[in-house]
Amino acid sequence: MRTTFVGGGVMAEAIFSRALAAQVLDASDVCIAEPVATRREYLASEYAISVTDNNVDAIADADLIVLSVKPQHFASVASGLKGKLTSGQTLLSIIAGLAVPSITGGMKHDSVIRVMPNTPAQIGQGMSVWTATDVVPEATRTAAKELLGVLGVEWYVADEHYLDMATALSGSGPAYVFAFLESLIEAGVYMGMARDMATTLAVQTVLGSAQLVKETGENPALLRERVTSPGGTTAEALRELESHGFRSTILEAVAAAYRKARELGGQ
Repeated sequence: MRTTFVGGGVMAEAIFSRALAAQVLDASDVCIAEPVATRREYLASEYAISVTDNNVDAIADADLIVLSVKPQHFASVASGLKGKLTSGQTLLSIIAGLAVPSITGGMKHDSVIRVMPNTPAQIGQGMSVWTATDVVPEATRTAAKELLGVLGVEWYVADEHYLDMATALSGSGPAYVFAFLESLIEAGVYMGMARDMATTLAVQTVLGSAQLVKETGENPALLRERVTSPGGTTAEALRELESHGFRSTILEAVAAAYRKARELGGQ
């Protein structure tokens, strides 16, 4: 499938680089429209793909057009491409906060897929939640599913409303995990560990714990109980976390992100 990326940023590179490595896309079928000359030169040299600074030229022969520009640049991009897409082309948007009606309205095009990825996609461990308008062909949906699969786990939803929830939970989620990791590392340093030791212990603990949940399929609450001996160190630590509203704070933080996602989406 001939695929054009309008915008050659980090997430776009994560998608096409992993797709090329997995042979989901061929370099001869990929074109990047990127305004920055040094970035174009790098992408062409690194991946042997076509590059251009002209969005209209880039989409001419594309089956799938990936919109990967910043939200504030969408209006400018849309004004240049509006009315230039054919009925056989599909837009796939990874633009944060931009709802499907805004894309279809701005581009005057009804075949749209909207995706909410997250940054671990860069290493093939991402979470991508996506939806598609009714007119997107089944073959294109299948191609999109395969493309997103190289980034990690993909999850299709028929109702776009769930993408705002995904934005709050998995889209912003890596930041919550990084903040938690920072805190664990600082706790280790506070106790007297060298920072590299504290970092290794914290990272492996979070990584291993998440992998344990994934591979066993068990409820995290049950796994937590198995680590928590009555009257022990873990029970004391959890009591302290709960005394400061650990769970309710996380719930409220995700809820706040959800409200902001809906606000940014004009809802």
